[in-house]
Amino acid sequence: MTHLMSALIKRLRGQRGFTLTELVTVMAILSIVVGTLVAVFVSGLVAQKVAMDSVDAQSAARVAADKLRRDVHCANAIVEAGTTVTLTLPSGCSGGAPSVEYRTEAVSANRFRLLRANIEVADFLTNGSVFNYTAPTTTELGRLQVDLPVNLEPGKTHTEWRLIDVVVLRNSQRVTS
Repeated sequence: MTHLMSALIKRLRGQRGFTLTELVTVMAILSIVVGTLVAVFVSGLVAQKVAMDSVDAQSAARVAADKLRRDVHCANAIVEAGTTVTLTLPSGCSGGAPSVEYRTEAVSANRFRLLRANIEVADFLTNGSVFNYTAPTTTELGRLQVDLPVNLEPGKTHTEWRLIDVVVLRNSQRVTS
């Protein structure tokens, strides 16, 4: 047993450590690998945040379009004035208010938001002219076309998302001749 033990001790004493050059080389390689992993992780987090913000903006536009659709279906008249539409509502609609106003407002260059009764309902619109009203005729009821172009990065057209809806004023009257 002593022979085995002395051989082991001799072998352990004969081991030499790593040189400074070897340690620096390993640390450099490890830094490159860890740096690459961190860069990939950070870019993934940034992409996820952009995607989530985009989904949030699109969801807000959908909710705004739904509110607008409910109000327009109930309205019996619309007054359009540029970037503003005012809906005249019968007494049973929208909590009893006689009218409700939707308008777009510039936030910055190429960025607009949609307001309902001065409360923001959608943001990141790239155009302030989102309404197109067609008055009633002898054959058709009044219609309001809404075009909500949503884009978190207005300079990049490939990231734009559009919600277009045509809503009929169910309570409007056809024009009689």
